[in-house]
Amino acid sequence: MRTLRLSMALIQDAFRQLVHGGKLYWGWVAFLCVLVAVGAQAYAEQLEHGLIVTNMRDPVSWGFYIGNFTFLVGVAAAAVVLIIPAYIYHWKPIKEIAIVGEMLAVAAIIMCLLFVTVDIGRPERFLHLFPFVGRPNFPQSLLSWDVLVLNAYLIINVLITTHMLFRAYIGRKPSRFAMPLILLSIPAAVSIHTVTAFLFSALPSRPYWNAAILAPRFLTSAFCSGPAIILILLQLLRKFSDLKIKDEAIWKIAELMAYAMAINLFLFGAEVFRDFYSDTHEAIHYQYLFWGTHGHRSPIAIYTWFSVIASVVAFLLFLVPRTRKNVITLNIGAVLIYMGVYIEKGVALVIPGFTPSVTGEIYEYEPSFIEFRVAAGVFAIGFLVFTALIKIATPIMLGRLRAKGITVTDDEQDEQDEQDEQDEPAPAAPGTAEAAT
Repeated sequence: MRTLRLSMALIQDAFRQLVHGGKLYWGWVAFLCVLVAVGAQAYAEQLEHGLIVTNMRDPVSWGFYIGNFTFLVGVAAAAVVLIIPAYIYHWKPIKEIAIVGEMLAVAAIIMCLLFVTVDIGRPERFLHLFPFVGRPNFPQSLLSWDVLVLNAYLIINVLITTHMLFRAYIGRKPSRFAMPLILLSIPAAVSIHTVTAFLFSALPSRPYWNAAILAPRFLTSAFCSGPAIILILLQLLRKFSDLKIKDEAIWKIAELMAYAMAINLFLFGAEVFRDFYSDTHEAIHYQYLFWGTHGHRSPIAIYTWFSVIASVVAFLLFLVPRTRKNVITLNIGAVLIYMGVYIEKGVALVIPGFTPSVTGEIYEYEPSFIEFRVAAGVFAIGFLVFTALIKIATPIMLGRLRAKGITVTDDEQDEQDEQDEQDEPAPAAPGTAEAAT
């Protein structure tokens, strides 16, 4: 009963936080609501007339929606970049802000599920994925596995976020039951992007995707783009709130991104080398990606070259400590790597896999205005979710929003003391520099 009463108090306080704010807050919320309305109107038109209002056709049956879905799965998986240094190595500057990655993962997974929904011409077909209602064909179907890991990852992150906020709200540290969930979120994050990569690479008729290296490429690119968003968000939170976000945390994230970018560029180069050096027929997809083929121009070539150049420049900026620790070059690198990976996942991955088609047809796909409007609505919903979570979490993290009338029992005090002892760094060995200091 006590936990229920405190939970209801948290819900009431959270609602009060959401309905109070300044002009900047309400202007941002109003802008997102307008985008949601625009997207809803476009989706209603798509439902009425079918997917024919998009520019997807039989030769290119996956387009802008699936590209955004693939990119956002990587953004959701990037929470690992904060969780591992925070909870495996107990690095305090990141541990204090790790919940931001969890909240971003929640918003990203919601957007992923929405993009899959709008990509289905008849959304009621989702019922086929539910046991006893439809026939999900589990475990043979990779789509069933993808639905399973995405929803499991969403549930894990929702539980972690709500648990941490509730414990902070009542003035306690996360309980011992939180750590298993946090550790479980690491393989869960890897699994969502691995299974998504398997959805592409398991298609033998699509040689552009049919490669064992695709899953590692997905993961390394995810550990570039997601942290790039987190870097920008942390700086915005530091500017527009009173959260004390240390420079060391931002620099460490940027350093981890540099390692991921190096591996991502290496894997991409290995793929390009294999196809162009061997000069097999499968190289036609990369030819279309970079400049076109058989007299057909490639409408995505300019984006592809921009993606490659942006990724290389961002890697160099993050590789050098001096530019990595400079605010201007840090933000330029974060924007460039975000744009580079977004194009790599959203355009350069999906479209060349269908071009040419299995029958040799070249269909020059470009997203329609309907697709752009629907995508804007989906992104707006995700931003609204993240904005709401940050609006609630910030005063709790700062200690300004607490439950009233909380008393600490003996058992709770013992648990708190035990948790404090675990968080304490190990004492330095005698004779070391740390001990001398």
